[in-house]
Amino acid sequence: MNLAEVLADEDARWAELHELIGRLTSEQLASPGYYREGWSAKDLLAHVGTWLAEAGMMLERIAAGTYRHGELDVDAVNERTLEALRDVAFSVVTAQASASRTRMRHALVELREPSAEATWWIRKAGPDHYAEHLPRLREWVEELRSS
Repeated sequence: MNLAEVLADEDARWAELHELIGRLTSEQLASPGYYREGWSAKDLLAHVGTWLAEAGMMLERIAAGTYRHGELDVDAVNERTLEALRDVAFSVVTAQASASRTRMRHALVELREPSAEATWWIRKAGPDHYAEHLPRLREWVEELRSS
């Protein structure tokens, strides 16, 4: 893994995510429809922030030698996140996501020579995860702005 390339990729996709979300009004941020399940753009950011926090924690566990692959129920985390953060203010969701991103990036850099597991976590929670959500977010922003 070329750490500089991964971090540059993460930076670029993070910037696009925030640029798109920044185009929305407060009402639009909370408007359900990003996903059929009722997610809003704010819910998406809460979801991304939660996975950044999870990745930061897992990278710290990797560094400490306490990481165990496969101990995480992804669907359960997603469900709990949506419920726990649905009524949280956008400013808090933004702060949580930003802090989680900083923690993840710091934990990655502290590893110095990231393992395959660390590489998987950084890509999964960061640039690959953003890339998974950006196409729908682009569409959703256009839908909201044109209505």
